[in-house]
Amino acid sequence: MTSMLNVRDLHAYYGQVQALYGLSFSLNEGSLTTLLGANGAGKTTTLRAICNMVRSTGAIEFDGAPLSGKSTESIVRLGIAHVPQGRGTFTTMTVEENLQLGAISRKDTAAIASDIERMYEHFPVLKERHTQQAGTLSGGEQQMLAVARALMLRPRLMLLDEPSFGLAPLVVRDLFKILGKINREDKVTILVVEQNAQLALELADQAYVIETGRIVMSGNASDIATNEDVRKSYLGY
Repeated sequence: MTSMLNVRDLHAYYGQVQALYGLSFSLNEGSLTTLLGANGAGKTTTLRAICNMVRSTGAIEFDGAPLSGKSTESIVRLGIAHVPQGRGTFTTMTVEENLQLGAISRKDTAAIASDIERMYEHFPVLKERHTQQAGTLSGGEQQMLAVARALMLRPRLMLLDEPSFGLAPLVVRDLFKILGKINREDKVTILVVEQNAQLALELADQAYVIETGRIVMSGNASDIATNEDVRKSYLGY
C-alpha cells in the first residue's frame, strides 16, 4: 500500500511545556488507523500538530510533500479534514447550512448538492433534521453532523478526535459502522483518536499506543487487541 502520511520525530509544545517526544508513524492510503492512550497522553496534540495548530518540530509529509510552514487552512485545502473533540457544529445554523459551510471552499455547485444528498444517505437522521438548528440536535446527531460536514470537503484524510465522547453505546456503534463504510466505499483514509479502545480496535486496520507523548506500541489492530498489556490497560480484562 502507498503511504499517504508520514510523521517523523515529531515534538510538540504548548508554550514551554513539551507534549510530544519524537513520534514517528505512517498511514497507508485507504487505511483506518487508531491512536490509543490515556487522557493526557498526547493523542489530541498529535492531530493538532498534523494540522499545524500547535508549535512542533520534526517532519510531517502528506503525499510526499512537507506540511511544515503551511497554515491550517492550506492543510485543509490539501484534503485533510479534522473533526475535533466537542463536535464544533455551528449551533445557530441549520443542518443543511452546516453542510454547505463544509463545502465553502468549493465552486462545484451541482456536485455540492449531490454530496449533501450523499451525506443524508450516510446519516438519514440528518435529512429528517435538515431544517433544524444544529444546537437543538442530540449529542449523537451533532457528532454525525460534524463528520458529515468534514466529508463535504471531499477529504482524502480524516482526523477524528474522540468521536464517541459523551454518546450512548448504541449511537457509538452506529457511528463507527458509518465510519467503516466511509473508509471502504469513499476510500477516505482515517486516523481516529478514541477512548473506546475495544471498538476502535475492532474497526481499525492499524493501531498505535501512545503514553506520555511517546509511541510505545504499534502493529495490526488485531494483534494489539490481543496484547496482554493493552487488554489490562485499555480493554479492562
